[in-house]
Amino acid sequence: MNVSISGHHISVTEAMDMAVREKLEKVERHFDQIQSIKVILSLDNSGSSDGGKKSHKAEAILRVSGQEMFVQACEDDMYKAINEMADKLDRQVRKYKTRQERKKTQGAGRDERYEDFMVDDVAPAV
Repeated sequence: MNVSISGHHISVTEAMDMAVREKLEKVERHFDQIQSIKVILSLDNSGSSDGGKKSHKAEAILRVSGQEMFVQACEDDMYKAINEMADKLDRQVRKYKTRQERKKTQGAGRDERYEDFMVDDVAPAV
């Protein structure tokens, strides 16, 4: 899995890098077919000029074959934002994996039921 971490209006420290990678290991445990994850950590100073708090934002774009997943989390602390972002991403990955497994099982089940239906409707020749 290819993970890239970048910062926007913030320098990514080694501690932030390690926190992101540690949280993303949980996502990788649930689904091993991830091609890449791009994480952007940013700081929004727009509310700080009038006494408001700075907003820390963590965004991630996860790529699997045929699809991209995007999550975003905003908190007053960067590590809280990273945790929330990883939790959201984990939920999306589990949902995607469940959908993929359901497609596999439904496709096979439909064929078997159709065959049983056709066999039962055929009347014996007299």
